[in-house]
Amino acid sequence: MTEYSQLEMVHPLPPATLVDRFEYLRARCRGRRVVHVGFADAGCQELNVQSGAWLHEHLATAAGELIGLDLDRAGVERARARGFEAYAVDCRDVEAVRALALPPADVVVAGEVIEHLDDPGSFLDGLHELLADDGELIITTPNAIGLVNTAGLLANVEVNHPDHVVSYTCRTLDALLTRHRWEPFEHEVYIQDVKSAGTDARSRMLATGARMVLGIERLLARLGRPYAAGGLIVAARPVSARSDPG
Repeated sequence: MTEYSQLEMVHPLPPATLVDRFEYLRARCRGRRVVHVGFADAGCQELNVQSGAWLHEHLATAAGELIGLDLDRAGVERARARGFEAYAVDCRDVEAVRALALPPADVVVAGEVIEHLDDPGSFLDGLHELLADDGELIITTPNAIGLVNTAGLLANVEVNHPDHVVSYTCRTLDALLTRHRWEPFEHEVYIQDVKSAGTDARSRMLATGARMVLGIERLLARLGRPYAAGGLIVAARPVSARSDPG
């Protein structure tokens, strides 16, 4: 077992810039064969559609070919009714993913999904079955050390989707990817949106406070402190599973 010093627990962060999540993903997917995992946005689809923030629709405007995969069978059926190609599958089940027999994708997008999973390693293993050898996986996820949650501590609150079970930093997400045969090669950050607010005074106050903090995140990104932003983007390449000879 390796023994670590405390100095080895301090990790310089890789370069990153603040991007618009939708514009960035559209650009990476333009004209390419794309598989979008967790596309149905269960629990948030109605809100995202109403606010123009359903990622799958954004990807459809750019991808040469787009396939959606999700555990949510009802969401898959709704997408099919709208003309999208979609399949219900648990990507943590390597054999189930393999059984789809999909042609290898140029890009696999896992947008805002890994934070919902209590066994993300199996999920990352399953994604290998979807991607061409020279393809890329792009993960987006909330940033555990983003300013929104740091500021929330002052009000004794935590900002998190009710279904999230884990939060990632750049370092922990890179480490998880590396353990499951992925090589991170690009990092970006993005700002979360305040999509809606209730009409009562408390809801309006929380929305106003959130917008102020998001404005500070943007300012800090321009000042060279991008990881104060509330969202992470990591692009990774598959690493060969072949053993070394001998």
